[in-house]
Amino acid sequence: MSKHAKVNGGRLEFIPPQIPTRVEEPPEDEGWLHEVNLDGYRTQVIIDKGGVRLYSKNGGDWTTKYWPIALAVELPCRAAIIDGEIIVPGEQGPPDRPSLEAAIWNEPGRLVFVALDILHLDGRNLDSLPLLQRKQALWQLVEHGPGKIQYSEHFEGSALAIFRALEKVGLESIISKRADSCYRSGLSNTWLKARYFEGPDF
Repeated sequence: MSKHAKVNGGRLEFIPPQIPTRVEEPPEDEGWLHEVNLDGYRTQVIIDKGGVRLYSKNGGDWTTKYWPIALAVELPCRAAIIDGEIIVPGEQGPPDRPSLEAAIWNEPGRLVFVALDILHLDGRNLDSLPLLQRKQALWQLVEHGPGKIQYSEHFEGSALAIFRALEKVGLESIISKRADSCYRSGLSNTWLKARYFEGPDF
Protein backbone atom coordinates (compact mmCIF):
# COMPACT_ATOMS: atom_id res chain seq x y z
CA MET A 1 0.00 0.00 0.00
CA SER A 2 1.37 3.40 -0.96
CA LYS A 3 1.66 5.97 1.84
CA HIS A 4 2.21 9.43 0.35
CA ALA A 5 3.84 11.97 2.61
CA LYS A 6 1.24 13.85 4.62
CA VAL A 7 1.64 17.34 6.02
CA ASN A 8 0.20 18.12 9.43
CA GLY A 9 0.49 21.73 10.53
CA GLY A 10 3.38 22.26 8.17
CA ARG A 11 5.23 19.17 9.44
CA LEU A 12 5.79 16.06 7.33
CA GLU A 13 4.48 12.85 8.87
CA PHE A 14 6.25 9.50 9.26
CA ILE A 15 5.71 6.93 6.48
CA PRO A 16 5.83 3.23 7.48
CA PRO A 17 8.82 1.58 5.76
CA GLN A 18 8.87 -0.92 2.92
CA ILE A 19 9.97 -4.33 4.23
CA PRO A 20 11.79 -6.97 2.15
CA THR A 21 10.43 -10.50 1.86
CA ARG A 22 12.88 -13.22 2.90
CA VAL A 23 13.77 -15.67 0.14
CA GLU A 24 16.08 -18.67 -0.13
CA GLU A 25 18.00 -17.35 -3.14
CA PRO A 26 18.36 -13.88 -4.68
CA PRO A 27 16.74 -13.20 -8.08
CA GLU A 28 19.00 -13.79 -11.06
CA ASP A 29 16.83 -12.28 -13.81
CA GLU A 30 17.41 -8.75 -15.11
CA GLY A 31 15.89 -5.62 -13.68
CA TRP A 32 17.12 -5.94 -10.09
CA LEU A 33 19.51 -3.83 -8.03
CA HIS A 34 21.36 -5.40 -5.12
CA GLU A 35 22.41 -3.68 -1.90
CA VAL A 36 24.36 -4.90 1.10
CA ASN A 37 22.12 -5.76 4.05
CA LEU A 38 23.66 -3.53 6.73
CA ASP A 39 21.78 -5.21 9.59
CA GLY A 40 21.37 -1.89 11.41
CA TYR A 41 18.35 -0.14 12.89
CA ARG A 42 15.87 0.95 10.23
CA THR A 43 15.43 4.70 10.56
CA GLN A 44 13.55 7.48 8.76
CA VAL A 45 14.94 11.02 8.65
CA ILE A 46 12.38 13.79 8.19
CA ILE A 47 13.52 17.31 7.37
CA ASP A 48 11.01 20.17 7.30
CA LYS A 49 10.54 23.72 8.55
CA GLY A 50 10.54 22.45 12.12
CA GLY A 51 14.01 20.96 11.84
CA VAL A 52 15.22 17.35 11.71
CA ARG A 53 13.52 14.33 13.26
CA LEU A 54 14.52 10.66 13.26
CA TYR A 55 12.04 7.82 13.61
CA SER A 56 12.35 4.11 14.32
CA LYS A 57 10.80 1.61 11.91
CA ASN A 58 7.67 1.55 14.09
CA GLY A 59 7.30 5.33 14.05
CA GLY A 60 8.84 6.11 17.45
CA ASP A 61 10.60 9.47 17.67
CA TRP A 62 14.26 8.64 18.35
CA THR A 63 15.69 12.09 17.59
CA THR A 64 17.11 12.50 21.10
CA LYS A 65 18.75 9.05 20.99
CA TYR A 66 20.27 9.78 17.58
CA TRP A 67 21.11 13.41 18.33
CA PRO A 68 24.59 13.40 16.66
CA ILE A 69 22.91 12.33 13.41
CA ALA A 70 20.22 15.00 13.75
CA LEU A 71 22.91 17.64 14.20
CA ALA A 72 24.85 16.32 11.19
CA VAL A 73 21.89 16.50 8.77
CA GLU A 74 22.75 19.61 6.75
CA LEU A 75 21.53 18.76 3.28
CA PRO A 76 20.69 21.14 0.39
CA CYS A 77 16.91 20.91 0.70
CA ARG A 78 14.01 22.50 2.56
CA ALA A 79 12.08 19.29 3.16
CA ALA A 80 12.74 15.57 2.71
CA ILE A 81 11.84 12.10 3.95
CA ILE A 82 14.80 9.72 3.74
CA ASP A 83 14.67 5.99 4.47
CA GLY A 84 17.82 4.40 5.82
CA GLU A 85 19.61 2.56 8.61
CA ILE A 86 21.59 3.55 11.66
CA ILE A 87 24.83 1.57 11.95
CA VAL A 88 28.13 1.55 13.79
CA PRO A 89 30.90 1.16 11.18
CA GLY A 90 33.21 -1.79 11.81
CA GLU A 91 36.96 -1.33 12.14
CA GLN A 92 37.33 -3.45 9.03
CA GLY A 93 34.61 -4.99 6.93
CA PRO A 94 30.94 -5.15 7.97
CA PRO A 95 29.07 -2.86 10.39
CA ASP A 96 29.50 -3.69 14.06
CA ARG A 97 25.99 -4.87 14.94
CA PRO A 98 26.87 -6.14 18.44
CA SER A 99 28.05 -2.64 19.42
CA LEU A 100 25.05 -0.81 17.98
CA GLU A 101 22.70 -0.77 20.96
CA ALA A 102 25.50 0.08 23.40
CA ALA A 103 26.64 2.92 21.13
CA ILE A 104 23.13 4.42 21.05
CA TRP A 105 23.11 4.74 24.84
CA ASN A 106 26.79 5.31 25.63
CA GLU A 107 28.66 6.46 22.51
CA PRO A 108 26.14 8.02 20.09
CA GLY A 109 28.99 9.83 18.35
CA ARG A 110 29.91 6.49 16.70
CA LEU A 111 26.56 6.26 14.90
CA VAL A 112 26.25 6.72 11.13
CA PHE A 113 23.08 7.05 9.03
CA VAL A 114 23.18 5.21 5.70
CA ALA A 115 20.56 6.56 3.26
CA LEU A 116 18.74 3.85 1.28
CA ASP A 117 15.83 5.65 -0.37
CA ILE A 118 14.06 9.01 -0.58
CA LEU A 119 10.27 9.37 -0.44
CA HIS A 120 9.75 13.13 -0.47
CA LEU A 121 11.81 16.15 -1.56
CA ASP A 122 10.89 19.83 -1.32
CA GLY A 123 7.13 19.42 -1.62
CA ARG A 124 7.16 16.55 -4.10
CA ASN A 125 6.28 12.95 -3.28
CA LEU A 126 8.81 10.62 -4.93
CA ASP A 127 7.43 7.26 -3.78
CA SER A 128 5.67 6.59 -7.09
CA LEU A 129 8.88 7.10 -9.11
CA PRO A 130 10.95 4.05 -10.13
CA LEU A 131 13.57 3.06 -7.55
CA LEU A 132 16.47 3.95 -9.85
CA GLN A 133 15.19 7.52 -10.22
CA ARG A 134 14.76 7.84 -6.45
CA LYS A 135 18.30 6.57 -5.91
CA GLN A 136 19.62 9.19 -8.34
CA ALA A 137 17.77 11.96 -6.50
CA LEU A 138 19.06 10.60 -3.18
CA TRP A 139 22.66 10.53 -4.41
CA GLN A 140 22.46 14.13 -5.58
CA LEU A 141 21.18 15.15 -2.15
CA VAL A 142 23.44 13.07 0.08
CA GLU A 143 26.74 12.98 -1.81
CA HIS A 144 27.82 16.31 -0.33
CA GLY A 145 26.85 15.36 3.20
CA PRO A 146 29.31 14.77 6.06
CA GLY A 147 30.66 11.38 7.09
CA LYS A 148 27.75 10.70 9.43
CA ILE A 149 25.33 10.74 6.48
CA GLN A 150 26.26 8.18 3.83
CA TYR A 151 24.74 6.83 0.64
CA SER A 152 24.00 3.12 0.16
CA GLU A 153 25.68 2.01 -3.06
CA HIS A 154 23.93 -0.57 -5.20
CA PHE A 155 25.23 -3.26 -7.53
CA GLU A 156 23.87 -4.57 -10.80
CA GLY A 157 24.58 -7.94 -12.37
CA SER A 158 24.78 -11.42 -10.90
CA ALA A 159 23.53 -11.56 -7.32
CA LEU A 160 25.48 -14.78 -6.72
CA ALA A 161 28.74 -13.16 -7.83
CA ILE A 162 28.04 -10.24 -5.49
CA PHE A 163 27.30 -12.70 -2.69
CA ARG A 164 30.65 -14.42 -3.10
CA ALA A 165 32.51 -11.12 -2.98
CA LEU A 166 30.62 -9.92 0.10
CA GLU A 167 31.00 -13.19 1.97
CA LYS A 168 34.79 -12.77 1.86
CA VAL A 169 34.53 -9.61 3.97
CA GLY A 170 32.04 -11.08 6.43
CA LEU A 171 28.74 -9.77 5.01
CA GLU A 172 26.05 -12.42 4.98
CA SER A 173 23.00 -11.10 3.16
CA ILE A 174 21.81 -8.75 0.43
CA ILE A 175 18.60 -6.92 -0.38
CA SER A 176 17.53 -7.19 -4.03
CA LYS A 177 15.16 -4.47 -5.29
CA ARG A 178 13.30 -4.07 -8.55
CA ALA A 179 14.85 -1.11 -10.37
CA ASP A 180 11.47 -0.01 -11.74
CA SER A 181 9.48 -0.45 -8.51
CA CYS A 182 7.56 2.20 -6.57
CA TYR A 183 7.93 2.57 -2.80
CA ARG A 184 5.19 0.74 -0.91
CA SER A 185 4.88 0.58 2.87
CA GLY A 186 4.77 -2.90 4.39
CA LEU A 187 5.96 -6.31 3.28
CA SER A 188 7.00 -6.22 -0.37
CA ASN A 189 7.75 -8.72 -3.13
CA THR A 190 9.77 -6.11 -5.05
CA TRP A 191 12.33 -6.05 -2.22
CA LEU A 192 13.81 -9.47 -1.45
CA LYS A 193 16.28 -10.42 1.29
CA ALA A 194 18.52 -13.46 0.84
CA ARG A 195 21.29 -14.80 3.09
CA TYR A 196 24.54 -16.28 1.83
CA PHE A 197 24.70 -20.03 2.13
CA GLU A 198 26.98 -22.83 1.02
CA GLY A 199 24.91 -25.03 -1.21
CA PRO A 200 25.38 -27.34 -4.20
CA ASP A 201 24.18 -24.65 -6.62
CA PHE A 202 26.41 -21.92 -5.24
